[in-house]
Amino acid sequence: MLFALTTAVALSQAFRTVAAIKAAPLQSDFHLTAQALGLFAGAFHFPFGAMQLFMGIGIDLHGVRRTVLAAFPLAVAGSAISALAGSYGMLVAGQVLIGMGCAPAFLVCTVFIARHFPTGRFAAVSGLTLGLGGLGMLLTGTPLAWLIEATSWRMGFWVLGGLAAVAWLLIFIFVHEPAIPAQPKESVREAFAKFGALLTLPYTWGILIMSAVGYASFISLRGLWLGPLLMQRHDFSLVQSGNVALVMSVASLFGAPLFGRLDPGPASRRRWITGLTWLLAVLFAAFAFTHSTLVDVIGPVVIGLLSGYLVLQYADVRAAYPTALTGRAMAVFTMAMFLGVAGMQWFTGLIASLAAQRGLEPFTAVLAGIAALLALGATAYRLLPAPPRPSSL
Repeated sequence: MLFALTTAVALSQAFRTVAAIKAAPLQSDFHLTAQALGLFAGAFHFPFGAMQLFMGIGIDLHGVRRTVLAAFPLAVAGSAISALAGSYGMLVAGQVLIGMGCAPAFLVCTVFIARHFPTGRFAAVSGLTLGLGGLGMLLTGTPLAWLIEATSWRMGFWVLGGLAAVAWLLIFIFVHEPAIPAQPKESVREAFAKFGALLTLPYTWGILIMSAVGYASFISLRGLWLGPLLMQRHDFSLVQSGNVALVMSVASLFGAPLFGRLDPGPASRRRWITGLTWLLAVLFAAFAFTHSTLVDVIGPVVIGLLSGYLVLQYADVRAAYPTALTGRAMAVFTMAMFLGVAGMQWFTGLIASLAAQRGLEPFTAVLAGIAALLALGATAYRLLPAPPRPSSL
């Protein structure tokens, strides 16, 4: 059942990283600025993040299976709209639908793992799930670059939409849950009040701020800027850029299971998360200012491997809240994470445009901006209150 659910995660990962390879043909066809390209990439993540609260309610009230089966057809519809897009507005509308459809993909996996696996195995199993789900990013490396060169960027959306339909069918056939016990009906107001209660806990804010920058830095690079950077800074071809994206994606597949196995437990986990975020900030700063082909090829691979520490953040959330709040806590965390992705992609698109207007190299501004956001996130996470020790929950 978990493997079937993971197929939706894989397609979600593919959809959110298409911009890095499709950026050049989309800019050519629709005459997009860097800011418009950033908005296109963020159009997946804004609805994806915003829908997490509703998905959390749906999972708690109706279960994992019914929630993902109800939402995922929107990703198929969005793929078709994107493939048929005759204007930039239609292209963005397709991305919005895809983001809404993919919204429950990883959330249902984390809740499923929390409900059906021992607490001590949460990080390891989540890491394995992230690793398998990351296979979707392999599709948007060399294979997608080859497909676009052989056909068009539109065919890429048709292929991903078809695979999303297959993932929906696998979930429909193989995922079955125990019946959800009858529960009193909640009003929308009561449901949102329970989410609001999470925000009254002082340690929630440090967790949310960190969630908004860590994964966002990886996806902003892999899902948006990597292809344009290599093609414009170093004259790489589309397929050569896809090769680097493919290797970065492969590294990320190993990162999540690796950090899941290395999870130091609640006593040291927060120190690891802080230290790894600072390390990422340093790497992005070096990436920004060296302008070395070697660094620009090897750097993304290292960042891809380090991105696996996201699984430690999920374990941090799992340990910070009581079991009764697991579904909604994961939903709030995931919402902040993907709103952070959308915000970072929009922000980096803006600063890239501003840098270009001033005759500066836009990718230096983009990567330095990401480094600064990572540093701010690590500082907030370190200084804001930490959750109580697990024994006191």
